[in-house]
Amino acid sequence: MTIVDIHPHIISDDETLYPPAPLFGKRSDWSKERPTTVETLIESMDAAGVTKAAVVHSSTTYGFDNSYVLDGCGQYADRLVAVGSVDVLQPDAPEKIREWVKRGLAGLRLFTGGSTKEFDPSELDDPRSFPAWELCGELGLPMCIQTGPIGLPQVTALAKRFPNVAIILDHLGRPEVADGAPYAKAQSLFDLAPLENIYMKLTPRIFGDVKKEKASAETFFPRVVEAFGAQRMAWGSNYPTSPGTLSEILATAQAGLASLSEEDRAWIFGKTAQKLYPALA
Repeated sequence: MTIVDIHPHIISDDETLYPPAPLFGKRSDWSKERPTTVETLIESMDAAGVTKAAVVHSSTTYGFDNSYVLDGCGQYADRLVAVGSVDVLQPDAPEKIREWVKRGLAGLRLFTGGSTKEFDPSELDDPRSFPAWELCGELGLPMCIQTGPIGLPQVTALAKRFPNVAIILDHLGRPEVADGAPYAKAQSLFDLAPLENIYMKLTPRIFGDVKKEKASAETFFPRVVEAFGAQRMAWGSNYPTSPGTLSEILATAQAGLASLSEEDRAWIFGKTAQKLYPALA
């Protein structure tokens, strides 16, 4: 089975060439405590048996400067593609996107909150962002969205307005699953299922959450597959943001999805990623 990771991060060890300028003015702790260069990522991928990856730009380190993720992925163009960030509310956002695409950008990500800031979904459906979304549809760029359940109404509206854009929910949209099957508290997530351009990214966060209280991997993940189909689900390590080696993170995910069919796991661990980012095929 080909293993593809759609959510590792890289941090340069040269702060002169790639100076930190974090979004919201606060750098994430993990980027200082567990920085991983592109070379270290490749070594970790080799050790874990991960063939290829879509590397996600660290907004909490570099803001909207995608230079390192593009330069780093460019060194290993046969194995890596870059997912970057642009301030989609600015009038020049489409121009910026085209510039980054010329340098190798394969996808975009909207960071509305997380490790350094509370979620603010207001920019998601701000009309000022629509030209950037339209360009993503034109260029075939997937859009990752980092939000929690609070932002799912905006995600729904965007999916309907821009049906040609593949929208990937980081961390599965952070659903509440502690109530256990049938996961009524995660209904806002399952309500997205009819929108066929919405994809689910499975990261260590959800594999940890399904071990709490009444939840279990054996009841939750088959429910997600039933709703969305494995063809709309993809694994992302969140390495090195999430603690542990890449091998350990992958092993946890493989154990969590062991109840699924081999075909479903083949999609989640590789084929969906290659559909979203054809350069990884």
